[in-house]
Amino acid sequence: MKALHPTPSGDPVRVGARLRACRKAQGLTIEQVAAATGLTRGFLSRVERDETSPSVTSLVTLCQVLSLPVGSLFEGADTEVVRLDSAPRLNMGGHGVEDRLVTPRAQSKIQILRSRLEPDAHGGDDLYTINCDVEVLHVVSGEIAVRFTDRTETLAAGDTLTFSGREPHTWRNAGTGPAEVTWTFVPAPWSGSH
Repeated sequence: MKALHPTPSGDPVRVGARLRACRKAQGLTIEQVAAATGLTRGFLSRVERDETSPSVTSLVTLCQVLSLPVGSLFEGADTEVVRLDSAPRLNMGGHGVEDRLVTPRAQSKIQILRSRLEPDAHGGDDLYTINCDVEVLHVVSGEIAVRFTDRTETLAAGDTLTFSGREPHTWRNAGTGPAEVTWTFVPAPWSGSH
């Protein structure tokens, strides 16, 4: 019986985009990385565009300068799709609202809700806070009024309001028809990982 051996993939290994993103996230220029690694600017530029493959030694040196684990260059992207029609429904306490969690339950860095607001829907008469650093309300359709202790902001379709989740507020559908909005919370105030 003949032993079966795995065959290599015909797809080229692409690490350039991750190297470039890491370099830029640290605010480094190609020139600075070239000086630190001893590699040429042109070579690094070609590596970042996946036009050439670095030797193992060059790759290790580059990763050391960028404080990037070499193995992370070869990991698959961590992605998960949540379809709106199958997104879990939540009861966030508003009146006349259907909230759906459109980010994975275990995601703790960010949480996004997609909400359908019926006419006269509201978040309650009392102001409330959310246990997060940043809250972002984006109006997909309709008109939403957000009341704070000292003012009210009225948003139309396409408008986005960013504020601290710890800022006391409430909201209401200010239009005559239904509205669609997204609420983004950073970090996630409620996640399956807690």
